Amino acid sequence: MLPVYYTRLFPQNIFCRWLACGSSPQPLSNRELSFTLADDIYLRYLSINNQKEFQTLLQKKCPHKLDIGAVYNTKPSIGRHDAVVLSRELVFDIDLTDYDEVRTCCQEAKVCNKCWKFIVVACEIINAALKDDFGFQNILWVFSGRRGCHCWVSDYEARTLDSPGRAAIADYLCLIFGGENKNKKVHLGSDNLHSSIKRSLNIIDRYFLEILEDQDFLSTSEGTKKFLKIIPDDTLRKQVEDSFGRGLSTVDKWECFIQTYYQFCKENINAIRKMKYLVEEIKIQYCYPRLDVNVTKGFNHLLKSPFSIHPKTGKVSIVFKPENARNMKLEDIPTIYSLLDDNSPDKIQHQNNMRTAVKNFQEVVFSLEKTEALRRRNEASK
Repeated sequence: MLPVYYTRLFPQNIFCRWLACGSSPQPLSNRELSFTLADDIYLRYLSINNQKEFQTLLQKKCPHKLDIGAVYNTKPSIGRHDAVVLSRELVFDIDLTDYDEVRTCCQEAKVCNKCWKFIVVACEIINAALKDDFGFQNILWVFSGRRGCHCWVSDYEARTLDSPGRAAIADYLCLIFGGENKNKKVHLGSDNLHSSIKRSLNIIDRYFLEILEDQDFLSTSEGTKKFLKIIPDDTLRKQVEDSFGRGLSTVDKWECFIQTYYQFCKENINAIRKMKYLVEEIKIQYCYPRLDVNVTKGFNHLLKSPFSIHPKTGKVSIVFKPENARNMKLEDIPTIYSLLDDNSPDKIQHQNNMRTAVKNFQEVVFSLEKTEALRRRNEASK
């Protein structure tokens, strides 16, 4: 099915235009592509000069997976040992396996519509931060094909950021710190909250009760113990534990915690200074985005291409709008089988969803091309 998919459905033209804009001012041929072929044969440092070459390469190699790398000062297929990275989109990788300590519905590679809500929250928080705090405009959101999503920022300022600049943005967006052995992983201090944290909490609040019900964090003794360990004050922790009666739902237990916490605040003004934002810290620990910061900081990490097919699920890495993430259902995401098998009951619906994904991609690319044309014009007139 792959040769048919690449010929009929993969948006080759708009894909090459996106890569070329991201390659500016270097030619498209300086961009690294990578193919994973059948039997896990891995080809790196591939490059193309134009769409026609790309089409020929797709048909000849028929990759099971297509990844994108950086833009070099020379053609990567020729001078890869001496090549220097000139630019790369600012990228973010959100993977639901990083939520395994908090999600209860699935673990590891399994994903369902309940845990997808973590991705919804992450999309809205990161998209708002990139636009409002950094002024980026050309942002592409792509379903990874299985258990997460990728974000590509194509603004010139983002593409040409050095490694410390990327690290600074990644660190700015990280609020959860600590490994498995650390109970409390969020510390907001006692000063006034930064506007970005307030904005993130507003987004979390829109989904928090829903996620509480879906994940049922406090339904087991193990989940309850984990929750209680986040509370730093021994007295408050004991009071909260005592308020958790038998048979209470997770939402009921959360309400008990809130009431106990605020009552404790009234009676212990000095002690509460250490826990001024405890409620907010717990919400962030359970719901805030968990980023793979090494993907963002480095230049050499390859990331799956938009509209690549996931080799295990057959799902298309569709482009979506972050504001529509909450309406996405995993069963509505097109697969190579549903798109090309005439007997598939989902064929018409999935073809419509594929067209919407291509349209979303086009909108981002058209905006990027307009921004790039304006930037070059302004540079030329200086």
